[in-house]
Amino acid sequence: MKWYKVGSVGEVLPPISKVSVGGKKLCIVNYEGKLFALSARCPHAGADLSEGWCENGKLICPFHRYAYDLETGRGNTGQNDFVPTYKVEIRNNEVYVGIPSFWDSLKGT
Repeated sequence: MKWYKVGSVGEVLPPISKVSVGGKKLCIVNYEGKLFALSARCPHAGADLSEGWCENGKLICPFHRYAYDLETGRGNTGQNDFVPTYKVEIRNNEVYVGIPSFWDSLKGT
C-alpha cells in the first residue's frame, strides 16, 4: 500500500474535502470527529460525491440521494452498489490516505 499526504488536519476538517491522490479523486469526510476516505464518484450516476452531505454515518449523493456507508462504502439496501473506501491515518498533524496497489489486491492485504 502506498500512503499519500492529502494535507494537514486543519485543511481537511471541513465536513467534506475533495482531493486527488494516486490517480484517484477522493472525498475526505470528517464525520463526528473521525476521518474517512471514499471515492468521489458515485457509481450510480457519476455524480461528484464531494458535493453531497453526510447523514447517519453515510455519504449522500447530491444527484439521486443514494447513500454510501462511510466505513464500508456499501450502498443502502436495494442500491446494489458501493464506492471504494481507503484507509486514513494522521501522522504528526498530517492526514495520509492509503491506496492499495494491484499487488496488494492479489495478496489480499
